[in-house]
Amino acid sequence: MINDMKKSIFLFGFLCIFASYIFAAEDIPSDTYEYDLTVTSITEVREPYISGNYIVFTAPNTVRTVGIAFDFEDFKKIHNFKLHKNYGYEGDVTSSFFFFLLEKPKKIHKIAYRLIVDGLWTTDPNNKNVIYNSKDGYTLSYLNIPYTENFVTETLENGQTRFVCFAPSGQKIRLGGSFTNWDSWIYEMKEIQPGRYEIDIPLHKGTYYYAYYSGTTSFLDPTNPLKGYSSDGRIVSCITIK
Repeated sequence: MINDMKKSIFLFGFLCIFASYIFAAEDIPSDTYEYDLTVTSITEVREPYISGNYIVFTAPNTVRTVGIAFDFEDFKKIHNFKLHKNYGYEGDVTSSFFFFLLEKPKKIHKIAYRLIVDGLWTTDPNNKNVIYNSKDGYTLSYLNIPYTENFVTETLENGQTRFVCFAPSGQKIRLGGSFTNWDSWIYEMKEIQPGRYEIDIPLHKGTYYYAYYSGTTSFLDPTNPLKGYSSDGRIVSCITIK
């Protein structure tokens, strides 16, 4: 009886440790709403592409497991793909494929990676862009991140929020939003590089709505896919400070 109890306690402890390892190893997105929205938008296996704050990788469901490792992590971490199923009107599975969403690394213009398919390292068959690593003697798949994707509206570590705008050079771009009572003449952005405007302002935790202005014309933040409605019903950009 005592031995059986000891075995049960040991088994329970082992399962707890194993479960904690599984959950710790899983990639948990920082923004589950945008993550879930991006997942539902994936419809087929295709070349890697950028969707909002994520880079989407896909693979056909013809193998048991698919993983991916990146150069900016020195290929030391393997991220597991997940299985996505499409259902018909009667609830039956019509198709399925593997996918992985990578939150876009900041200030990186190019990502090199390798897939691990059923335990074997390989390039991505859906990506025609490959480069040979002469140092280690193997071929990598790679993805170029557009220049504009590396500069986005975001919260900085110093508590400021940096707003980024891309517009023709030589403009006077202003920022207005719910934090200025929609007065667009308080904050004028600075042209950091030709066509790239920025401004850092302090914002407390909360959700804010905003837009950019050039003259009397307002427009959305091209670096931020999140949108909402202003008090007068206009579609504007949205950011949440956590």
